Amino acid sequence: MSADRSADPSADEFPTSRVRTRAEAEAYVASVCFKHGPPRLLGVELEWTVHHRSDPGRALDAATLVAALGPHAPRSLVPDSPQQALPNGSVLTVEPGGQVEISSLPTTSLRSLLSVVAADSDYLRRRVERAGLVLGDSGIDPHRHPHRILQVPRYRAMENAFDRIGLDGRLMMCSTAGVQVCLDAGEPDRIAARWNALHALGPVMIAAFANSPRLFGQDTGWASTRTRVLLDTDPPRTRPGPTKGDPVTGWARRMLDMSLVCRRRDGDDWSAPAGLSFAEWIHGGLPDPPTHDDLDYHLTTVFPPVRARGYLEVRYLDAQSGTNWMLPTAALAALFGDESVVDKVAVMAAPAAGRWVHAARFGLADPVLARCAREIFDLACRLLDRLGDGVGDGLSDRLAEHLAQRLARA
Repeated sequence: MSADRSADPSADEFPTSRVRTRAEAEAYVASVCFKHGPPRLLGVELEWTVHHRSDPGRALDAATLVAALGPHAPRSLVPDSPQQALPNGSVLTVEPGGQVEISSLPTTSLRSLLSVVAADSDYLRRRVERAGLVLGDSGIDPHRHPHRILQVPRYRAMENAFDRIGLDGRLMMCSTAGVQVCLDAGEPDRIAARWNALHALGPVMIAAFANSPRLFGQDTGWASTRTRVLLDTDPPRTRPGPTKGDPVTGWARRMLDMSLVCRRRDGDDWSAPAGLSFAEWIHGGLPDPPTHDDLDYHLTTVFPPVRARGYLEVRYLDAQSGTNWMLPTAALAALFGDESVVDKVAVMAAPAAGRWVHAARFGLADPVLARCAREIFDLACRLLDRLGDGVGDGLSDRLAEHLAQRLARA
């Protein structure tokens, strides 16, 4: 699922020329980031760190990864690559540290989504294994220090900007991997309810699927070190935003107040002045005024737990081992497929709302999160059991078993 301006009729109302006022920019952000309509489409994006099978702690180099990916290598890695889609249509990309990611096409069928992405992930796994590599099975590289292999201006500028804050920016870019589930934003009168429920549910989902307790070969004391890293990378850019009020207006304001982390232009230097917001750029903070294309690009440089991209991109889940990515994907699809259920989720998750750090640190050892998880995942399992076409076969049992094991361990 992607926020493609060319496929967005409302985007035609805005020229690609200069953004003249903040009000114009906020209206544009609201129009492209929140698409109205009944919740029908689903998508998922899977990320993995990549390691040498013989020595997972050995540094990965671009040439080895290129050889493994072959014609599927993205142009960010191989400028003249044919960049073929995977056999079942998923798109393959590479993150700055060599993490590989596959993104599904949007679909209305959960069964189709799971089967297609499972087939493409199996294909990718076999390709890298033939090259002597393996896909990681946790939310952060547990062995290596961050090392950027993508030598493109965007990531060079982002790395320089994040280095002003600390190491977490490099870790976020080069060492983390997650499961991202994409859900429709919903009808105009339901966007706020869905937005707020996804945020309230976030700490419960993080705790239930926390999968990154080790970094640099040592236990960190955090159930989800990945979440800890993301929250601390650049807090205005990576932490959850407010859930009170109108999320569309709030998101638009946040994007305009967000500092630039890179600025596209000719040459290899895409650095931006420290602390300069997009709104300040509109009002003359840089010699050349911004365009709507610049604003589109700026929207891709924010990384909160839930990101508005025309649809709602749920970004708070650690990567999972094997096919366990299906469990949070199916749970979210079930919980957000019916608006009456969304309201129930919001009530059930309310005690856990805002417990992001507790979830990352303690997982389900946090008693509030454990209580909410029992109730919410019981509902998710019942919903999966009701799904037709064989979708729920085995998934509800796997989800219940996963939660029981996590609670016992906690």
